[in-house]
Formats: sequence, C-alpha cells, structure tokens
Amino acid sequence: MENKENQIALVDFDPKKNQILELWFHDAVEFGHGCRVSIKIKNVLCLYRSEYQEIAVFETEKLGRMLVLDGITMLTEFDEFAYHEMIVHVPLLTHPNPARVLIIGGGDGGTVREVLKHPEVEKVHVCELDREVVRACRQYLPSLASSFDDPKVEIFYEDGAKFVEKNPSTYDIIIVDSTDPIGPGQILFQRKFYEDMKKSLKPDGIVVTQCECLFLHKHVIGAVASFAKEIYPITKYYLTNVPTYPSGLIGFMFCSNKYNPLKDFSLERAQKLPNLRYYTPALHRASFVLPKFGEEIIQSA
Repeated sequence: MENKENQIALVDFDPKKNQILELWFHDAVEFGHGCRVSIKIKNVLCLYRSEYQEIAVFETEKLGRMLVLDGITMLTEFDEFAYHEMIVHVPLLTHPNPARVLIIGGGDGGTVREVLKHPEVEKVHVCELDREVVRACRQYLPSLASSFDDPKVEIFYEDGAKFVEKNPSTYDIIIVDSTDPIGPGQILFQRKFYEDMKKSLKPDGIVVTQCECLFLHKHVIGAVASFAKEIYPITKYYLTNVPTYPSGLIGFMFCSNKYNPLKDFSLERAQKLPNLRYYTPALHRASFVLPKFGEEIIQSA
C-alpha cells in the first residue's frame, strides 16, 4: 500500500496447504501512534496502481465490499449511505430548483446515486480525475456505480480545479466528494478553488465539500472556514457518522450564495425522497449542531 501505516497483513498462513488463513486490512488512525482500525478481508477483488494512485477493492468479512485508495478507506457497503445521503440531500433540499449539479470526484458513484433521487435534477456532470476508479467501481461496486448509466449523467475525466474555471455560471449545486488534502486532492482545499467554484455557480448556487474530521483535522477545517466566509455570504459546517472511517466522523463545508440550510430546506420534498437509510429532516437540522470545540474552530476562523 502507498500509506505505509495502512496495509494488508497476513495474520496466519498454513505452509502445508499453501493457504492464507486470515487476511486483514489495517487503516491507521491519525491522532496517535499505535492506533488503527483493522478490517477482516475475505477476498482481494482488485489491487493495482493507476496513473494517479493505488486502487483496491476488498470483499470484507462483515462490511460488504470496500474501496481503498492509496491505503485510505474510501467506503464500505456497510455504511456508505451515511456519507452519501448527507453530502447530497442537505444542499439539494436547500436549493429550490437544483436542476444542474456538478460532482467533483465521486468516482464510486454513490453521490450520483443520491443526486438522481431528486426529480428536479436535469443534468449531472461528474468530474473525476482517475477513470480507473470509475472502472473498478463499475465492476466491483455496482450498488453505487450503476448510477453512472443514467442518461442524465455525463462523466468528464479531468482535473476538477481546472474544470470549474472553464464553466462559469453553470451549476445550481457543486458537490466536492474528494479524498483527503494530500497528493492530487490538496488543491481542492485551497482558497482559489473555492473562488473558482463560486464563479462556476449560478447566482443562487450552493457548494458542499467533504471537509474532514473535527477531531483530526482542526487546522484544515479552520483554514477552509476562514476563507470560505470571505467568499460566500452563507457558510456552515455539518457532520455525519461513518463508523468504518478511522475517526467515525466526517464533516462537510456548506457554502451558499443565497439559501440557508436551516431555514430554506424543503420538508415537503424531503418526505418524498425514496430509499433513504440515514437522512431525515430532523437529522438535517441536528447535523449543524457542533460540539463546543467544533463551534470554536468555525467561529474563530
């Protein structure tokens, strides 16, 4: 694996039968040495390097299939809905007519799947840098990636930061479903990218970005909140719980030109959404309630 702390490990091997008895994936926890999340693997479905990163899909013992990029857990079938429903339905239910949606990243297809639950959506553009992520997920994670087959969806294999630059005043919603701020993902956590996204929005548009964990990435969240406040009239930070992430918690930065997610979201439309497992209108409101230290990070930014 690219991340030396995160790796596949053989727990036991029977030399007589030439057989692996146990196989585990270890995802290191960033807040302290000697901490890690270990997930038992039944089978390695794919493990190879693309032009940009190492891609792995595992069949786990208890959590369904699992996508790992450069040794970092992206999702498991067990709880991916908690992430994808919250990154999508909060902004789309806040905007009164989310007709044109851009997803930056999101090569697993889970964000697209949730966006397509909204009948108001007319077009979904997906800008994913690595076509191999889409290919692997189409093959091994069809519960998410089959969403790419919808005629409303068009995929662009490009750099997301450059893509928004050349598409001004185009989108009602931009969702940044990105990896962590390392390697190619670093630019997606910088001021210029947030400025360029605003230019790519329509006048009443909304941006929501994956914005890390309050416990692990205070400096990242504080920095993004600081410049986002200067760019967008309305900025807020909200949370969801994803147990198979090492932190168990992930947050999103909500940036809007006009609409407030606590005042303007549509209860009527929310009640009509099909096949939800995590999102509720009550949870929509509650997700913006932060612990005291989280409030301090956002308010002091």
